[in-house]
Amino acid sequence: MTTRIGVITFPGSLDDRDAQRAIAIAGGEPVALWHGDHDLKGVDALVLPGGFSYGDYLRAGAIAALAPIMAEVKDAAAKGMPVLGICNGFQMLVEAHLLPGGLIRNAHQQFIRRDQRLRVENASTAWTNDFAEGQEIVIPLKNADGGYIADAETLKRVNGEGLVALRYLGVNPNGSIDDIAGITNERGNVVGLMPHPEHAVEPGFGPGTAVAMRSGVDGLGFFSSALSAVVAAAA
Repeated sequence: MTTRIGVITFPGSLDDRDAQRAIAIAGGEPVALWHGDHDLKGVDALVLPGGFSYGDYLRAGAIAALAPIMAEVKDAAAKGMPVLGICNGFQMLVEAHLLPGGLIRNAHQQFIRRDQRLRVENASTAWTNDFAEGQEIVIPLKNADGGYIADAETLKRVNGEGLVALRYLGVNPNGSIDDIAGITNERGNVVGLMPHPEHAVEPGFGPGTAVAMRSGVDGLGFFSSALSAVVAAAA
């Protein structure tokens, strides 16, 4: 049976269709979900996509974290459903307290767009299990509020308990503490990251590589990981 992965659209979502396409390319069935509903339509996993939900008013992700469907997202996450937050979706997850820490304006106070090198720090999560620990990947990054922050106690726990899923390599693009690009919860089913894996899943549209221009597909591993995790959980 095909794994069904829901992608929630919020007012101001930008990359929901890209996430749906990435899921389909990985072999899953994308399911469109709406922020104002209380129905997850029986999906096996969830993606909170990038964009500028509610215009980033108040604080990026803060209003979306209170959307009606987030009650179902929290319940599903508590039961072990894989949940991925990409960029604005990552901001929603920290605002909803599904992941520790917070995200603030980039240190240089500017929007940034670049193909970003990353290192996979935790390859045992529902969204990174198709990678190897220490593997270096490249996927696009685009954000204005991507600086990861946490208090000293939280940071010690995040680093000490292996909750850092990904770190920036080569350059820290937004001033994130300890080069943190993505984190996971203790159970490993909820992951948030600022870079955009959905933009690196198809040759001709991803980052450039040594092989050819725009040929990078490192982002595909996040979505194939979720398919693997759902199948393993059902076995």
